[in-house]
Formats: sequence, C-alpha cells, structure tokens
Amino acid sequence: MILVMKQNWWMLALRGLAGVLFGLATFIWPGVTLLALMTLFGVYALVDGILALIAAFSRDTERHRWWALLAEGLAGIAIAIITFIWPGITAFGLVYLIAFWAFVTGIFEIITAIRLRREITGEWLMGLAGVLSILFAVLLAIWPLAGALSVLWLIGAYAIFFGGLMIALAFRLRGRREPGDQIHHTPAAVH
Repeated sequence: MILVMKQNWWMLALRGLAGVLFGLATFIWPGVTLLALMTLFGVYALVDGILALIAAFSRDTERHRWWALLAEGLAGIAIAIITFIWPGITAFGLVYLIAFWAFVTGIFEIITAIRLRREITGEWLMGLAGVLSILFAVLLAIWPLAGALSVLWLIGAYAIFFGGLMIALAFRLRGRREPGDQIHHTPAAVH
C-alpha cells in the first residue's frame, strides 16, 4: 500500500491543490450564486473522486487494492453527479449534501490513516484531515442556515486547510526513503 502511495504522491498533491483552489475561489468571489457554488463544488468533488479512483486502482507489487480510496472516489463522483442533475437544489440541501460528502470522506481518510500508521511517519496528517472533514460536516449539519456568506467562508476555509494537509502528506510521501533505496552519487570530476 505504501508503495502505491509513494509512487502516486502527485495524485494526493493534485487533490490538495484542487481543494486549495476551490477554497480560494470561495474567498475571491464571495458573491457567487448558489448555482455557481454548486457547479464549483460539483467539479471539485468530481475531480477529487476521479483522482481517488485512480489511486485506488494503482497497484503495488502485491496487487492489493485500496478499498477505502475506491469508496471515497465513488462517493465523490456520486455527490458530483447529484449536484449536476439537480441544480435547483436549495441552499439548505446543498449544505447537507456537502456535509454528507465531508463526513463520508472523513471516515475513509481516518481508515486510511489507521492502515498507514505502521508504514509511514506522518500518517497523522491524513488522520487529521479526516477528523477535520467530520468536524466540518457536523458544523454544517448543526448550523445549515447560518448565512450564505459564513457558510461559504467555512467551506472555503475547510477546503484550503484540507488541501494543504493533502499537499503536505504528498510531499512527505515523495521524500520517503525505503530501506532498499540507494543514494546514487556521481563521482567527482578528476582534473
């Protein structure tokens, strides 16, 4: 499993970048309409889901598949499809849709972190991202009508923080050395 993540560190980085860009867009354009927010969220959930599926179907030398990433990817794509099929959904419905997506994503991120705890250092970043996702979902469920702007900023802040954690984990995986890795030195030039 760790080999798959190490080889595909860039997918985590892309997922993180998509989150950061989505979050920044919510702060740059706070007057965004509900339809535009739904479309933006749908695109983000679709990209995130596709990248999770790609990672799930990447195989390591033992040919294990990562079922948690598979489920997370399918959930993201399903939520994206729902946002595109029913664009007239109310703000209340959108908030609960986003809360459900964040909750499901958080559960699978915690499962992934638990599975990684013996294989890498820094797995806590994914665990923290999972906890953050669940807390975000709970806050949205408790205060769904707290005001469009405050919900929008909460969504943006979550996406930026979550994306930053995913990017940090990706670069930590990229720099991870396996016991069998060798450092190649080029001989010094002889004069």
